[in-house]
Amino acid sequence: MALFQFRKREDRSFTETPGNAAVEAFLKGYSIEVMPRTASKVENFRDLLPEGTRVYIAHIDGTPIEEMVATAKRLSSEGYNVMPHFPARIIKDAATLGNWIAMYQGEAGVEQALLLAGGVSEPHGDFHSSMQLMETGLFDKAGFKRLHVAGHPEGNKDIDPDGSDRAVMEALRWKQSFSERTDAQMALATQFAFEAKPIIEWVNRLNAEGISLPVHIGIAGPAKLQTLIKFAIACGVGPSLKVLQKRAMDVTKLLLPYEPTDVLAELAAYKAANPAFGIEQVHFFPLGGFKTNAEWAIDNGGEAARPANG
Repeated sequence: MALFQFRKREDRSFTETPGNAAVEAFLKGYSIEVMPRTASKVENFRDLLPEGTRVYIAHIDGTPIEEMVATAKRLSSEGYNVMPHFPARIIKDAATLGNWIAMYQGEAGVEQALLLAGGVSEPHGDFHSSMQLMETGLFDKAGFKRLHVAGHPEGNKDIDPDGSDRAVMEALRWKQSFSERTDAQMALATQFAFEAKPIIEWVNRLNAEGISLPVHIGIAGPAKLQTLIKFAIACGVGPSLKVLQKRAMDVTKLLLPYEPTDVLAELAAYKAANPAFGIEQVHFFPLGGFKTNAEWAIDNGGEAARPANG
């Protein structure tokens, strides 16, 4: 028996079942991530995603740039806003960075980028942080319209080994300052978390610290519990991991797929009650499969989540 009992597309109705209006509003304009190897398994993105959805393309160390660009070209041709990852530590030098930018623009019309340090511990070349990529001026020179940088609601032990968030906050202040002197739109795309309270506290703290970059909150899509725990540990997810651990101890829920319903409902309710709250959009990590995540969004996102071919 399949764990995910989604209805077939021809049976899915967008009006037959009243939804959660706050969640539907919160999910409007959501973004989602894909890798070249998973993108190759998607027959038609227009069957799954609303027109113009922002699709991040994750660049894992070892993936040839040609595969990244080909994926970007395909997504762009299907009507989507492409935002490839630029992981600083796997980019050899400024010439390589310039070449990547030129390839993405020339072949896929890309004008958005997610800049991050990257998942490798030792830099392959001149760069070790997203700030160094921004300082090259190459994205500005190429006329990129949007730059996103990483956010960590539960801290990052790679950056702050002592368990504090001193270095993370210092970097965010630098990025806030950079956003004030660039024409590009900027936002924080965050690591995923499973509990609303730490997210709400973190976003409100940013505001109190004078960091006004909009937050695109990372949310793990539906997946097997074991899969999420594995990714959470590997990615250094902190306090909210206990939500998964508690669920794993409940025999009645152990074999059921996790869905982000509760965390999104709580965040959506908070946003509805506090319109100025800093979360601007939801960004999905489809850890349980791209199609599974997209179909969950269709079932929960209302009219705005209707796919282009819906």
